[in-house]
Amino acid sequence: MSWFQRKKGGITTSTKEKKESPEGLWQQCSNCKTVFTAEDLEKNSYVCDRCNNHERIGSEQYFQILFDDGKYKELDKKLSSGDPLEFVDTKKYTDRIKNTQAKTGLSDAIRTAHGKMDDEEFVVAAMDFSFIGGSMGSVMGEKIARAIDKAIKIKAPFMIISKSGGARMMEAGFSLMQMAKISGKLGQLSEAGLPYISYMTDPTTGGVTASFAMLGDLNISEPEALIGFAGPRIVRETIGRDLPEGFQTAEFVLEHGFLDYIVDRQKIKETLSLSLKFFKN
Repeated sequence: MSWFQRKKGGITTSTKEKKESPEGLWQQCSNCKTVFTAEDLEKNSYVCDRCNNHERIGSEQYFQILFDDGKYKELDKKLSSGDPLEFVDTKKYTDRIKNTQAKTGLSDAIRTAHGKMDDEEFVVAAMDFSFIGGSMGSVMGEKIARAIDKAIKIKAPFMIISKSGGARMMEAGFSLMQMAKISGKLGQLSEAGLPYISYMTDPTTGGVTASFAMLGDLNISEPEALIGFAGPRIVRETIGRDLPEGFQTAEFVLEHGFLDYIVDRQKIKETLSLSLKFFKN
C-alpha cells in the first residue's frame, strides 16, 4: 500500500509552516500513562477515569474543589519564615526560602482560607508539597493557629489537608514545637464545640502524622495515599521483620482503625457537607 511509503526524499517543512502544541495542553496519568487534555483532567478533579489514580495537587486546586464557586478569602497570605538558627546546608536557609517562593509563588508550605461550602462557613488549611516537601515549620504552625482562631470567631468547622514529608529540619526544635502548638489550638476548637476534619493526601508522613493529622473528629483520606510516620525501610530495620503488603497505604490504615473513611476526590465536597450536617445536628 504505497500511501504508507515515502517515495520522494528530501521533503522538508519550512519553519513558518511548523505547528507546535501549547505547553500544558496535555497531561499524562502518572500511574497508567493515559493521556488527557489538561481541561478534562481538571474537570475530573485531577483523578484518572481509567485507573482512579489521584494526581498530587496543590492548595489552589483543593480550594476550587471545596469552596462554593471557587470563591474564598486567603488568610495571612504573606507570612514567611525567618531563620532563627541561621541554618546552612548546601545553601543558606534564607536563600532556599527565597528561591522556593520565587519558583512556586507561595509564601510557605501551607495556605489557609475561609469561604462557604454548600452555603455554610468553612475554614481550610491546605499544604503544598511543592514548597520544600510540604514541610512543617514555624509558619505552618502559626498559620494553622490563626486559622483555628478564625474558625472559632465565625463558628465554622475547620479542616487541614495534609500533604507533607514531616518536620522542616532547617528549623529543628522550632519545627517540632509546632506539633504541640497546633494540637493545643485544636483543643480550643474542640472546647468551642466545632468539628475538626483531618484530610490526609499523598503523602502524609513524619511529625504531621504523629500529631495533628491523627487528631481529627473525622480522619479521612484519599485512596491509596501514603500515610505513615517513618519510611518503610526505617520501620523494617527497627522492628526486624518484613512489613505486610500494602503497609502505610490509606486502605491499610483504614483496616487497622486509624481512618474513619476513604473518599474519592470528586466526592469530597458532598461527603464532607453531609458529615458536617451530622455534627451540626
